[in-house]
Amino acid sequence: MHAQVTTDSSVTARPGADTGVINTNVTASTPRIDTTRRMEDSMRAAIKKLPFEPKPKKAGMYSAICPGLGQIYNRQYWKAPVIYAGMAVAGYFFIDNLNKYQRYRKAYIARIDGDPTTTDTEQYDTDGLRQLQDGYRGYLDMTVLFTAVGYAAQVIDAVAAAHLKNFDVSRDISMRFRPVVDNNLVGFGLVMNFK
Repeated sequence: MHAQVTTDSSVTARPGADTGVINTNVTASTPRIDTTRRMEDSMRAAIKKLPFEPKPKKAGMYSAICPGLGQIYNRQYWKAPVIYAGMAVAGYFFIDNLNKYQRYRKAYIARIDGDPTTTDTEQYDTDGLRQLQDGYRGYLDMTVLFTAVGYAAQVIDAVAAAHLKNFDVSRDISMRFRPVVDNNLVGFGLVMNFK
């Protein structure tokens, strides 16, 4: 049982000898299949074909915890600065209306307390101070209300955008009325074509 090993990775045996060795000659004419690479390529192709599908519950939760985070999760990055700008504007109006409300409230209380030693520096009369106090209280309430509505709107936007992220808006969706004739009945039918 003699086998001769050569440097070109081929195994040859003497003619007629039963060696039990399989000829493993690999030449340029027989293609070599790299199964690992082929599997990786098919996995990449499968991954590339699947579009990103956000989960609506997760988007809503993210947006409820931190405003704008649900929009970032949905990959609608341009909405986050809009939400943060809205929060900044709401914060500015809240602080401004609160400060003015407290200022006119203190001045109004100083006027009506009946103590001659307390003074205020406001140039308005008592009725004017009461009206300013009530006006800024209303502005403060409206600011809080609009901020809460804006907060809820951005949560709803994140959930709706997650639901509609991969919605098909192609031209293949159509609806038409067509006449229908069936067993001596005549009428109109609604025909809807989907992709």
